[in-house]
Amino acid sequence: MERSMRRLLLATAMLGMVSAANAADMPDLPILRGSFTEGLSTSNVNWQGYYIGGQGDYGTVTSKVSSTINSDIQSTFVTPGPAYNWQPLAAAHSSNGGYGLFAGYNGQWDDVVLGIEANYIHGGFKSTTSSTGQTFDNVNAVIATTTTSAVVGVSDFGSLRARAGYAWGCFLPYAFIGGGVGSQTVERYASAFPSSVRPATAFASKSKLVYGYSAGIGFDAMLVGGLFFRAEYEFQRVASDVESSINTVRAGLGYKF
Repeated sequence: MERSMRRLLLATAMLGMVSAANAADMPDLPILRGSFTEGLSTSNVNWQGYYIGGQGDYGTVTSKVSSTINSDIQSTFVTPGPAYNWQPLAAAHSSNGGYGLFAGYNGQWDDVVLGIEANYIHGGFKSTTSSTGQTFDNVNAVIATTTTSAVVGVSDFGSLRARAGYAWGCFLPYAFIGGGVGSQTVERYASAFPSSVRPATAFASKSKLVYGYSAGIGFDAMLVGGLFFRAEYEFQRVASDVESSINTVRAGLGYKF
């Protein structure tokens, strides 16, 4: 009995020594260090640095066209009978889309992100307005029909924006305001039937550089590595020549270096 007890104690001691040796050789497991909980902090993205990307947009444009914008070309029409009944033009509207590029730099302080961005859109925005008038004789019969119209196009616009955002994990919601310049083309038409008694000007076109400002909100979402997705709303106002207001929604992809 005593010999059996000594053997049991010896076996127990040997097993304890083996267990201690194995424990000393084992690497630290993440679950023992708390690494799984610490890993959640990697969802915080560093937004500081330069970035570049491409974008597409779709929206509506309204242009404040003067009701008498075509009076000069209408005056070149001379009717062989009663005076032509030219009708005034209303505000011009349309919906269209475009595409472009953006590039900028973000500075980050804790969760606050401030930046500056260059933004360019090549758009097909062409707001259109037209009117039709009829001339009647003394028995109320139509003896002449006139049509006049104007098309205001904003084909390109580049702006410089100031941005302010708040980093929220892999999301960066932001607001922006900016100013810029673009290209505006105004095309004007007029026609009359029956034709006037002398050659008349039926078309006139003018293009010029215009300025404006923009403001809006949006968010960037980091996808993988430095690749991020962008969605935003922008209000843009062309404040010179023929005033135009453009409301667009945009989506794009960018890369932060």
